[in-house]
Amino acid sequence: MGLGELYALGCALAWAVAVILFKKSGEHLPPFALNLIKTAMVLPLFAVTILFVEGPALPDIPVDHLGVILLSGVLGIAAGDTLYFRGLNAIGASRMAVAQALYSPFVILLSMLWLAERLGSWQFGGVGLVLTGIVLVTWSRERQSVDARALRIGVGWAVLSVFLMALGVVIAKPMLEQHSFLWVVTLRVAAGFLGMFAIALARRQIPALWRAYRGVTHWPAIVAGGIVGTYLSMMMWLAGYKYTQASIAAVLNELAAVFILPLAVIFLRESVHARQAFGVMLALAGVVLVVAL
Repeated sequence: MGLGELYALGCALAWAVAVILFKKSGEHLPPFALNLIKTAMVLPLFAVTILFVEGPALPDIPVDHLGVILLSGVLGIAAGDTLYFRGLNAIGASRMAVAQALYSPFVILLSMLWLAERLGSWQFGGVGLVLTGIVLVTWSRERQSVDARALRIGVGWAVLSVFLMALGVVIAKPMLEQHSFLWVVTLRVAAGFLGMFAIALARRQIPALWRAYRGVTHWPAIVAGGIVGTYLSMMMWLAGYKYTQASIAAVLNELAAVFILPLAVIFLRESVHARQAFGVMLALAGVVLVVAL
């Protein structure tokens, strides 16, 4: 297991910890409001990190490359996350968890077309095991009452959101390999934040967002979750793509759902079903096939 694979696993673990922090806080911020504020919180951290590691000099990034980096942030963070939340509200968490499992297949397909990456037959088998395990871990028998047309529209938003997230990171991979890693990450996050802020302005959501933030009573958990779930996980997420194949990094990122399970048992006192435990074993077996072969 190389450096890229370790970063991808670290990203999954960091995101799992952040999910527990957000849930343990008992906070009920709307998803878009939470995503916007945690992205805004980490931008100064990225700026300080760049200043400390690389100094005050601006990077020498060609205009066309800069455009790709900014487009990656708008597609993956602003558009992708916004559509993700719309799909979540339309079809519910259990269906959305299954739609999220399309992320690594989309990355694999786009990496073959855009980056000329290839996986072996055993690795494809491992991808199948990971995805099956994730579905078993996250699937719930509880269902919302959703009419057929609303369900089709919601599924469309969900699938499109996951596709845009995958597209955003795949087009960013060459930029990560050619330019300063920290600058690429920071510019991408900044583009995502500005895109979300523009959406909020266009929808006249600023007063509602302000009221939601004023009602927050668990800021320490929100701040800690933002640092772990956005600052740390974003850097490890993109570092994974920088140092290994995008296809492999995407599969390892899916393990966040697996990591959440034992953390929820330990810190939230949630119960684990046999189906979920079996899903964890399948997902881990799939990771062995993807990484080791």
